Amino acid sequence: MPRQLPASMLQQDSDSRPYWEGLAQGELRIQRCSSCSKAVFYPRSICPHCFSDQLTWMVASGKGTIYTYTVAHQAFGAFAEDVPFVIALVELEEGVRMMTRIIGADRDTLAVGKGVHVTFESVGEDMTLPYFSLIEETRS
Repeated sequence: MPRQLPASMLQQDSDSRPYWEGLAQGELRIQRCSSCSKAVFYPRSICPHCFSDQLTWMVASGKGTIYTYTVAHQAFGAFAEDVPFVIALVELEEGVRMMTRIIGADRDTLAVGKGVHVTFESVGEDMTLPYFSLIEETRS
């Protein structure tokens, strides 16, 4: 499981505040542009697709697929005691990609394209981060 992180590692600003508030409430929030209708992540004030400032917040499904991943065998600082851990780029159903950790999975079962779902982990006082777990495959 992820360790407790120093509060100084996670900084909120006016663009990202709704994202962090959503995590605290168990919601993965991303933005959607009202002008071009595209989803946006990471939080920002201008759409990277059409340069509109008409961004609104929505609750993402929390489902996605592993786009790519790596296993960290060395780390420093607050992360040193966590090794080995999996870092992944997850593509959400909404079409955005986010860097995250994959937790609770046997590394031998990980693969690009595998389905994942969000889980929320407390990493400090009033701090929550989104991590992802593999979606269990059912056999017919």
